[in-house]
Amino acid sequence: MPFISILRDLKGKRGIDEKVEQECGLGERMSFDFIVEGSSSSCPVVEQSRWASLPMELLLDIIGRVEADETVWPARRAVVCCAAVCRSWRGVVREVVQTPEECGLLTFPMSLKQPGPRDSLIQCFIRRERATSTYRLYLGLSPAISGDASKFLLVAKRIKRATKTDFVISFAANDISHTSEYYAGKLRSNFFGSKFYVHDSQPPCNAPIQSHGWSRKRISPKKVAPRIPICNFNVATVAYELNVLRTRGPRRMNCTMHMIQVSSTQEGGSAPTPATFSYGLDDTFSPFTPSVGRGQDSASNVPISGKYGSIGKQLILKNKIPRWHEQLQCWCLNFRGRATVASVKNFQLVASGEPSENVPSPEQESVVLQFGKIGKDIFTMDYQYPLSAFQAFAICLSSFDTKPVCE
Repeated sequence: MPFISILRDLKGKRGIDEKVEQECGLGERMSFDFIVEGSSSSCPVVEQSRWASLPMELLLDIIGRVEADETVWPARRAVVCCAAVCRSWRGVVREVVQTPEECGLLTFPMSLKQPGPRDSLIQCFIRRERATSTYRLYLGLSPAISGDASKFLLVAKRIKRATKTDFVISFAANDISHTSEYYAGKLRSNFFGSKFYVHDSQPPCNAPIQSHGWSRKRISPKKVAPRIPICNFNVATVAYELNVLRTRGPRRMNCTMHMIQVSSTQEGGSAPTPATFSYGLDDTFSPFTPSVGRGQDSASNVPISGKYGSIGKQLILKNKIPRWHEQLQCWCLNFRGRATVASVKNFQLVASGEPSENVPSPEQESVVLQFGKIGKDIFTMDYQYPLSAFQAFAICLSSFDTKPVCE
């Protein structure tokens, strides 16, 4: 093995460790970028310390009280700091902190890949930077109301290509790349901008859909610390209906959630909820196994079967059709104050189901995701179960791209 490769690997590992040490304070970035479950980077905290030897009953009581008291950012950073103390504390925090579906709170990076609460909307907003084609997602009502309490969640960068447009999504505010360790996924459009594909870097839970791509870098088994290939799993498809003559009114869109079954909206149903990040490759989700072809229309509502079992009919979300307001002479939707500026980008998504699919009527009227404009470059994004923050953000990003044949 070339000596320069060994030096490069050691230098990269040392750089990660130094970054972790710098982020062990109470900085804003630390709260989401430091605690990554299953990370291969070593924790700089010494395990055998006086904090690690606390009785388990006392430790559970302490962390339970912190979790109950600190419910909003930036105070909720204390929960993350508890998980950064040592391995035993981290295990207790995982035990105490519930998923967003159960508690309605976002704590760790994996919370962004887990479904939101069933009975309420998690309110976020997106800030657009036109000069750099960058879109940042924050947890909060709006910049004016939340102020410093707004919590950064995700960032996306728009990359325009000759035949498609890519939105690369990252967990880190200043590290947006396909090869970054903070890479979360991407959104890719077709040539006309009428169809978008949401790709997740994480393998779906107990699902047969395989990766659509991996890093082109060669990986030698003799390397000291080989880099893990970047995988892309198609988890959703966003399709806009054609409107070439512009006679059909506002945009009409359909979102096919490949990993979410229609049965998840029924009583007792559940949406896929990943528990940890997976950085290694295994036989179950190897990107080198046959995958669904790029040219295949993955939006078909047909049960999928594979060696991991069968998943039922896929959940389809459609946008609410706005009504024409005679006095205002415009199309209107009730956003309950979350959209104050008229825009073709505004939409509300609800579950779409046929009578045979037994989708409850309340679910077909309940808004799963709404996206509205409140300023020149400020947009609100509110989502709930069964969508995750990552999926909701990717769907909203599709609204920013140009669609010459759809409007």
